[in-house]
Amino acid sequence: MALGVAAINQAIKEGKAAQTERVLRNPAVGLRGVVPDLADGYQRVLEDAMAKKRRAGDTAFWVQHDMKDGTAYYFHLQTFQGTWEQPLGCHLNTSHLTREEIQAAITKVSAAHDRQQLWKANVGFVVQLQACLRGFLVRQKFAEHSHFLRTWLPAVIKIQAHWRGYRQRKLYLERLQYLKANVDAVIKIQAWARMWAARRQYQRRLGYFQKNVDSVIKIQAFFRARKARDDYRRLVHTPHPPLSVVCRFVHLLNQSQQDFLAEAELLKLQEEVVRKIRSNQQLEQDLNLLDIKIGLLVKNRITLQEVVSHCKKLTKKNKEQLSDMMVLDKQKGLKSLSKEKRQKLEAYQHLFYLLQTQPIYLAKLIFLMPQNKTTKFMESVIFGLYNYASNRREAYLLLQLFKTALQEEIKSKVEQPQDMVTGNPTVVRLVVRFYRNGRGQSALMEILGKVVQDVLEDKMLSIHTDPVHIYKSWINQTEAQTGKRSHLPYNVTSEQALSHSEVQRRLDISLRTLLATTDKFLVAIISSVDQIPYGMRYVAKVLKVTLAEKFPDATETEIYKVVGNLLYYRFLNPAVVAPDAFDIVAMAAGGALATPQRHTLGAVAQLLQLAAAGKTFSGESQHLQVLNDYLEQTHLKFRRFVCRACQVPEPEEHFAVDEYLDMVAVSKPLVYITVGELINTHKLLLEHQDWIAPGHQDPLHELLEDLGELPTVPDLIGGNVGADGSVDLSKLEVSLTLTNKFEGLETDADDTSARSLLLSTKQLLADIMQFHPGDSFKEILSLPASGPQEAAHRQLMCRRQACEAQNSELLRRHRSLTAGSLLPLAEKQRRVLRNLHRLESLGLVSAGDGYQGLVDKLAKDIRNQRRHRQRRKAELVKLQATLRGLSAKTTFYEEQGDYYSQYIRACLGHLAPGCKSSRKGKKQLSLHYTAAQLLDKGVLVEIEDLPTSHFRNVIFDITPGEEAGKFEVNAKFLGVDMERFQLHYQDLLQLQYEGVAVMKLFNKAKVNVNLLIFLLNKKFLQK
Repeated sequence: MALGVAAINQAIKEGKAAQTERVLRNPAVGLRGVVPDLADGYQRVLEDAMAKKRRAGDTAFWVQHDMKDGTAYYFHLQTFQGTWEQPLGCHLNTSHLTREEIQAAITKVSAAHDRQQLWKANVGFVVQLQACLRGFLVRQKFAEHSHFLRTWLPAVIKIQAHWRGYRQRKLYLERLQYLKANVDAVIKIQAWARMWAARRQYQRRLGYFQKNVDSVIKIQAFFRARKARDDYRRLVHTPHPPLSVVCRFVHLLNQSQQDFLAEAELLKLQEEVVRKIRSNQQLEQDLNLLDIKIGLLVKNRITLQEVVSHCKKLTKKNKEQLSDMMVLDKQKGLKSLSKEKRQKLEAYQHLFYLLQTQPIYLAKLIFLMPQNKTTKFMESVIFGLYNYASNRREAYLLLQLFKTALQEEIKSKVEQPQDMVTGNPTVVRLVVRFYRNGRGQSALMEILGKVVQDVLEDKMLSIHTDPVHIYKSWINQTEAQTGKRSHLPYNVTSEQALSHSEVQRRLDISLRTLLATTDKFLVAIISSVDQIPYGMRYVAKVLKVTLAEKFPDATETEIYKVVGNLLYYRFLNPAVVAPDAFDIVAMAAGGALATPQRHTLGAVAQLLQLAAAGKTFSGESQHLQVLNDYLEQTHLKFRRFVCRACQVPEPEEHFAVDEYLDMVAVSKPLVYITVGELINTHKLLLEHQDWIAPGHQDPLHELLEDLGELPTVPDLIGGNVGADGSVDLSKLEVSLTLTNKFEGLETDADDTSARSLLLSTKQLLADIMQFHPGDSFKEILSLPASGPQEAAHRQLMCRRQACEAQNSELLRRHRSLTAGSLLPLAEKQRRVLRNLHRLESLGLVSAGDGYQGLVDKLAKDIRNQRRHRQRRKAELVKLQATLRGLSAKTTFYEEQGDYYSQYIRACLGHLAPGCKSSRKGKKQLSLHYTAAQLLDKGVLVEIEDLPTSHFRNVIFDITPGEEAGKFEVNAKFLGVDMERFQLHYQDLLQLQYEGVAVMKLFNKAKVNVNLLIFLLNKKFLQK
């Protein structure tokens, strides 16, 4: 373009019009409207333009071209080289025409030519236009003449108007003079007339209202309700509600006695739920242990007395005392009234508040522990620390822990997205375990309960996809119906079985039944996205986002497969395979699913699992490849299901939680933890504090320093508790009221905390606005309060203080929010004005917008208070339902215990009679074996530091103890007693159960466990 412009300038200087016209049509320059016939005109206009720009002595070679984007391009006319940056010492040529100037000249010449051609083409139209103009001039002259003729008519009219006005004014003045002469009478007449008219109108209106009083009341109520609804809608849905609307609803921020009672009931239910969970866990452990011992009884003929002794733990008396036994005495140990114990208690409360609200500590601590201990630590300590997410605060904080831990695990341990599927991620395992139990268990029941029940109720439903199994069933059915042995071979391969048309027919029926049943499960799962626990869906969302951030090259399909593995395979699939294990269906004590039912559910689960993972049948399952199209279609449905499941709001929005929650909450957070868990957590933090809190200024170090050295169990519970050994002291519970050591909320004059200042200002404004409303803060804070307003304010503050004084310490608000509650309204107004100036200097509010930011915060508090009351009501219902479910579970465990007790009594009834009486009259049986004899029997393996030749000098005496199942082993060497050992038969069975083949006696003699059990069974125990 620059070179073309230079060529045009050169052609202009040469004065050749044809050459100028040719270079003007250069496409590189991009000039518009060039007409070849106007070459002379272009040459003449461009020469004039160049002449106007030319200056004397201008010999510069640089020219500047301005681009459309604002940049400049510099071109040298001699070397024909250009640059985007201005050369050093650059002087621009002033006579050089730019592209815009050339375009303007071309446009001017072309426009003149076009205009001339236009006139030539429209001669008739020009003539007509001239005729119209001439006609207009003629008419104008005629109008001027007519106006001249009409000039005298307005003068006549004006004279007549003046005369009529004179007469009318004369009559008016005479009437006015008359009225002024009788002004008193006029006023009296007017007053009576107006009074009569007003009274008549009032009586008519009053009679109309009295006649329709019910309608008036309804209309007034409707309009008032509509006004209230509109105001509340503006408060809830408008981002910046006006101050007058906030004033109308600010009373909702007051805490009534019903609120305190509801909070107290909520705390009580949370405590009962936590204790019930712990009680059920202990009961379940005892039942599992009893189940193992009964199994050992059957296998090894263990004495029933030992089983009965363990079963005594499950008596009704012990079950009722289980919770009370596990509670720490409030007058002893950590709860005792001493300064040292009080400081220790507060230090633990500060520590656990930090662990609860800062999830990074526990998230790191989880991965420092062995994997086999992580689950126990999570269930016993962390889930208890968050009260098993029994309210929205704990649910929010626990979800933050899961999020932080999952991000930490993916960041440090996952090398590719598939690792989350092939491995066993710790956080995923714990999340699924948590949300699949408790409330998540009810979600599983809502999602799968109906379809699983339909499968179990259909007694004719039988699904088998193995051709060999179908073949054998066909053979068995044929033989049973005919009574003759089939001539077909019984053991065949899959290919041989499929060669029979009957097998193919039955397989086809099974596949159609499998697809129909699977479709029912699929519809139930996909249509129940909202029933999946919110925490489970949010963890899936975090998993999806975190994997996408760490592996940006991973495809969306890979990410969705991992998330689908979490939602279906880990969360839903186990409940499909074993619904009885998750209480999806009700089962009687000792009952179980039938094998065909479990096989059907397993086939459905396998098909859904393959569809969720995007896999198909191949290889040995060629006869099932007809299902691959169905699997591909179902995988797309699962993908949409996963996408919908991940579309959840953030926890702050879902739980309506913000940074001020703990400061404005009525009740303080309370957790229940056993003494052993308290000490173990303290020990873990001391061992790993440098790794989980590498910064020296980290608050965790300060809190651990406040606690000092690791205490022992007697230090925390008191020296005299449980001295008889009947109670496991480490399982005693202690309650901790969590507080934040670093909160620092004080409202005195020297307080500079912005958050504290903002909270106290909002509280004072809420108190003022209830009795002194207005449309602006200036009106509310500047006008003085009346006497009735002050009295009503003082009455409310006294009632609030009396209400809080009756509540427990857990339900009292922070003292920074109640410090100035008894101040008069005038003092509160002055304090709010001072606080507003300080908040404005801190940049938190602005007077320019009328402190609208503060109004918005008050509106948000009102909305959150409403949501908190609604959630609290819902939490009360859920906790009551959870408590009923836990009670039902306790009843189930009791029935299980009764079932085991009946089994034990039946075994007692089968004992050989007289076994006890025969031992009373005879001397206790004692066995004497030399080490050589025991070596021959295989019971003795070796004796350390003793050669085999000396085994005949060693004698083992085995004597039954007074208590059943206990034996005393006495070792003698050359007749001299050397060692005594107390042998428990129960310990031997436990070792056998754990697969231990060899054990040590006296730390020297190695014996074979299985053969020793056989010897004791043979010599001492009743068969």
